[in-house]
Amino acid sequence: MSAPLKPLRLGVNIDHVATLRNARGSSYPDPVRAARFAREAGADIITMHLREDRRHIRDADVESLSFINDIPLNLEMAATDEMLEIALRLRPYACCIVPERREELTTEGGLDAAGQLNQLARIISPLIDVGIIVSLFITPEKKQIEAALRLKAPDIELHPGAYCEAVMHEKKELAGCQLVELRKGAEFANSLGLEVHAGHGLTYENVSAIAAIPEVTELQIGHFLVSEAVFTGFTPAIQRMREIIDHARCSQ
Repeated sequence: MSAPLKPLRLGVNIDHVATLRNARGSSYPDPVRAARFAREAGADIITMHLREDRRHIRDADVESLSFINDIPLNLEMAATDEMLEIALRLRPYACCIVPERREELTTEGGLDAAGQLNQLARIISPLIDVGIIVSLFITPEKKQIEAALRLKAPDIELHPGAYCEAVMHEKKELAGCQLVELRKGAEFANSLGLEVHAGHGLTYENVSAIAAIPEVTELQIGHFLVSEAVFTGFTPAIQRMREIIDHARCSQ
């Protein structure tokens, strides 16, 4: 009998708590308060994406959370000098390098690490030098995973968006194919010594198959949990997600 899989870490992205706050230009709901609730509900890590246009998370949000020692902060950031300066000043627990375009509603695809080696190396190296854990948000393609290794990023976050879309539209054959690609990518990355995370578009309905991939050690989930919280509350939404991923993990 194979050994049971290690429990998954759950990262909760609170960007859209800030979106709701910003819709009225008020001081509430407070993303930092949401971070505290998420931790109490079972989140291991809190994620914020500080975008160039500051459409949701603001500098003050990141600064406030970075000073709370018992809440590990994962800062999602574009590979820019501005974001590098902020990360080096605030020293979050981790940084995930993501692609970013002003016109997109959310991060639409994986980072082209293979095509931006020089630019990314200039950003990643100083982060690693000061002890920040760096991950790259990429699709499960061999060339992108190999690029992460060349860049000496210890972690990758696989983009399961194509799988999640196929599940949502009940395209079972396509979903199966996309899941196979995710599994292959996770296995390959793990064989290279990279730690594997996954996140984007995960819901109660599609998360179990991702959580069951043995090489995946962390999931990042945000928009769905904030949406579900409208109906059930933030704490119950996170607790249910925690139960689902733990069950998927224990069932292997």
